[in-house]
Amino acid sequence: MLSSADLSLDQVRAILDTAAEMHGVQQREVKKLPTLRGRTVVNLFFEDSTRTRSSFEIAGKWLSADVINISGKGSSTSKGESLRDTVLTVAAMGVDALVIRHHASGAAHQVSQWVDAHVINAGDGMHEHPTQALLDAYTMERRLGSLEGRHVLIVGDLTHSRVVRSNLITLKTLGARVTLVAPPTLMPSGITAWARAEGFDLTHDFDAVLPSADAVMMLRVQRERMSGGFFPTAREYTVGYGLTRPRLDTLVAANPDVVICHPGPMNRGLEIGADAADAAQSLILDQVSAGVAVRMSVLYHLLSGNDDQRRVPRSAWADTSDGRARPAAPRSAGASTAEEGTA
Repeated sequence: MLSSADLSLDQVRAILDTAAEMHGVQQREVKKLPTLRGRTVVNLFFEDSTRTRSSFEIAGKWLSADVINISGKGSSTSKGESLRDTVLTVAAMGVDALVIRHHASGAAHQVSQWVDAHVINAGDGMHEHPTQALLDAYTMERRLGSLEGRHVLIVGDLTHSRVVRSNLITLKTLGARVTLVAPPTLMPSGITAWARAEGFDLTHDFDAVLPSADAVMMLRVQRERMSGGFFPTAREYTVGYGLTRPRLDTLVAANPDVVICHPGPMNRGLEIGADAADAAQSLILDQVSAGVAVRMSVLYHLLSGNDDQRRVPRSAWADTSDGRARPAAPRSAGASTAEEGTA
């Protein structure tokens, strides 16, 4: 699970349908399933995380996998060991899956070339965050129904957000219409050509598109990734692009069924006001809950085969008669590909 672009509509639907079943498990008093008993999942996080790391840990444990958490500060990379040597060391212990977050774009893809275990991208720099996009889509669908033809606004720091790319791909796969909203200084270079090629809209005028929205996703202003002045003051940003009380009133007046999302963590008072974050239309805590169900689904689809299917090529998904995508049968013994890579 490296990129949202790797998933077809059938595969996205399979993951979301399974997530709905896993969500039911969350409501039970006893939440454990024996599905991944005997499997080992390592969460390898080189950037700080609350929601993603915790939800992957809970997801693995509720599926009865053995889950190990390793942080960048707690690994030998803090002593100068390379990322390659670290992941090869962990993989040599016989783990079944590596969930990796790293500050470098493309890190998860590179790791997948070094190890034979399944690799799940939990966020690579400013590139992608595929499971976040899946849980966002799942959350919106639970409230809105099908996203086909729905108008979704993604607003804020487009330049530094890894959520944007994955959400654009997943929402387009599900048939939604997407408009990106940001000040010129927070629009990535080359985005106009990309928008033209992929069929989404761009605007600098938040208020102009607000009344037509079915869903509004506010993005965190990632000041830790900024090296210069992307906007004059926080107040000016909020005036132009914050989801303030007046904008919330406009949204609800135009569409009482509108939903508000935020991938977190939030800068309350900057990109989103407290009134909007805590409104009845807000699905922000629903997104957190959905994160566990969706990540349970992803782990299930990758790891629930029998012992001979534990290490199949990461892109090898097979359609089944029930319409769900599951890992394909392994190749014959001794077969290998460059994609699976060896150290």
